[in-house]
Amino acid sequence: MAASVRSAAAKGVTLLLFLLLAFAGHTLASDALSTPAADPRISIHEGFVEESTCASCHADQAAAFSKSHHAKAMALADDETVRGDFDNSRFEHDGVVTTFTRRDGRFFVNTEGADGGEGEFEVKYTFAYEPLQQYLVDIGGGRLQALDIAWDTARRQWFWLGDGTPAKPGSTYHWTGPFYRWNRTCIDCHSTDPQAKFQPQANEYKSTYVATSIGCQSCHGPGAKHVASAQSANASSSVKPDIYPPKVDAGICFACHARRTRLLDGYQPGKPFLDYFSPALLRQDLYFPDGQILDEVFEYGSFQQSKMARAGVTCLDCHRPHDAGLKAEGNALCTQCHAETKPERFADQDPSGLFDTPAHTRHQAGSTGAQCANCHMPERTYMKVDPRRDHSFVIPRPDLSASLGTPNACTICHVGRTDDWAAETMDGWYGTQWRERPSIAHAFAGAANGDQAAVEALRALISDQNQAGIIRGSAIAAMSGIGGEDISIDIRAAAADADPLVRLGAAEAAGNIPPEQRLKAIGDLVRDETRAVRVAAANALASIPPDLFGDRRGHLEAAVADLRAYVETNADVAEIQSSHGFFLLARQATAEAEAAFQRAISLDPTLETMRINLAEFYRATGQNDRSEQTYAEAIRIAPERADLRYGHALSLVRKQALAAAITELAEAVRLDPQDFRYKTTFAVALDSAGRTEEALDRLDGWAAGGDADIIGLALQYSLKLRRLPEALKHAEALARLRPEDREISDLIEQLKQAINGK
Repeated sequence: MAASVRSAAAKGVTLLLFLLLAFAGHTLASDALSTPAADPRISIHEGFVEESTCASCHADQAAAFSKSHHAKAMALADDETVRGDFDNSRFEHDGVVTTFTRRDGRFFVNTEGADGGEGEFEVKYTFAYEPLQQYLVDIGGGRLQALDIAWDTARRQWFWLGDGTPAKPGSTYHWTGPFYRWNRTCIDCHSTDPQAKFQPQANEYKSTYVATSIGCQSCHGPGAKHVASAQSANASSSVKPDIYPPKVDAGICFACHARRTRLLDGYQPGKPFLDYFSPALLRQDLYFPDGQILDEVFEYGSFQQSKMARAGVTCLDCHRPHDAGLKAEGNALCTQCHAETKPERFADQDPSGLFDTPAHTRHQAGSTGAQCANCHMPERTYMKVDPRRDHSFVIPRPDLSASLGTPNACTICHVGRTDDWAAETMDGWYGTQWRERPSIAHAFAGAANGDQAAVEALRALISDQNQAGIIRGSAIAAMSGIGGEDISIDIRAAAADADPLVRLGAAEAAGNIPPEQRLKAIGDLVRDETRAVRVAAANALASIPPDLFGDRRGHLEAAVADLRAYVETNADVAEIQSSHGFFLLARQATAEAEAAFQRAISLDPTLETMRINLAEFYRATGQNDRSEQTYAEAIRIAPERADLRYGHALSLVRKQALAAAITELAEAVRLDPQDFRYKTTFAVALDSAGRTEEALDRLDGWAAGGDADIIGLALQYSLKLRRLPEALKHAEALARLRPEDREISDLIEQLKQAINGK
């Protein structure tokens, strides 16, 4: 899913599906083989009606919708809905053999279960329609899981969604684990008003929805009042206007077409998107430096960057609302607005011009290269078979591809050609001025590399009101991660911005500045009008004593209540529970914090990071024995993780078990020989144990890597052991890294004199 299973997201359906996807299987009791007559999870929630009711008055819309992928997002598994080959077909990957069979109109998968043994699982639901279809099964406790083998509907073959080494049975990323749990990961967007209904005490789900798949009320909201009004109207009257469902806006699309975190259940049309979801900003693990899609982020973050979004263009300007198809074919879709004459709807923008001509496209009319979308909406494939278009509407920049590794449409289409070739071709078409076109790429690429020089470029983006809010908010968040320069003034200015995405970026950025600066920088955000901003601010301000908020004290507690609601809404997500543990620790609620960390482990026992967080909690609260024990438990689960070995080593040092700590540090270095921090700590431990010569011998070997800390430590131990020629060698190496450091220059002269004096 996405480029890898770990970045999975639910978008097997072409146009609507959610954030992170999952797949399925249910252990079969061989003596319980009754075919269900209807979906047992359907429940007509308060305010809703049965979906079939809508079609009685809106037949044309219902007929159009029935043809869409949305209508087929999820279905009971039967002969009509299952597209995969279940006629005793066999699929093998990495030594795991899976077979697919059908009996009495039911569908079964025989594969590796959570215990590592082979088991038979009954498929309960299909998930998505094309270009791939997944299969969901119930494994007990109300859990629907998703099989990580999917059906490629174009090639008509099974394929594994994962990359790399398969996860261990029963672990987080095994198909039986929490990551592939429909109730937790994909429930939001494939059904009508889905409700997870996780029961924390019983650790089970009682999930329900109004309709198995996406339906009318998914986009139009609950219809009971509308239907009641229509049924009560007589022949001479009509449905009351105030009983009509709210107008569908882009928010209802973005609720699923966004990489976001759910803040609160109950989102419906007309409600503010940012009160129910907190969207991911342009992080380096999600987007390329120029804002193009990298990981599986869907459309929201891309589209928000575009000039179109700022001009008021919405999803429904291009996509038909019911069958979700495009409103026009080919370039005719774009020339709805990008025509020779400026459309009247645009007061401040002018998208007019002659674009659908070879003079602009530089390709033969009607060819692949002459299609607007192929140049300005390049595709990236997710889940191995699902190409999706970038919605930031970028202008191809092969020059940036050559220097920063960003994609460009030219070499995506002209396979085998280089970025330099593409750039030189564009020089021939347009001259070289296009290379000077402003771009966000250098600023964000610099931030990703921790380059202090990027600060000014990011600052310019933040202050540029012509930039999209998501770019400006991402810029302040990225600036805070560089370190070095005091940016609390920048964060304070961003916190007062009119755009909520900029304020969201400021709230996230505040987590990277010293706690004593945060209240002044973002204190006012606890009373922000947007829930996403308030929740982020409450998190960042956790360590600030409530008494310091003055007349904002009440707003702080309300923001903390919003944060608590977010945590409760995601009660089955281990990562969120563990993160909340740090919030509680910062607020000195240690008993509650420990409970949150323990709860996270109970939700996902094999996710090592949850145990690391608990171990660090014990360290922070002075419980060194429990910290060491927790690290040891984590290592039993994942012995090959270097960071666990390193954390365990530090816990052993705190227990004054230096010999055992040295053993663990040696393991950390072996497992991750590129991490200089592990190496320096290992060397310091050896020195502390009286093994300075061994430490220096290791440092000598590592110094060729050019790390200043390694070389500096080697210099220190060379002097300590009076190995002056080695000390001189390391001093000269350090001088090359720090040519302005006079102390090193002086030391070199002293060493030369001492050596020559002998």
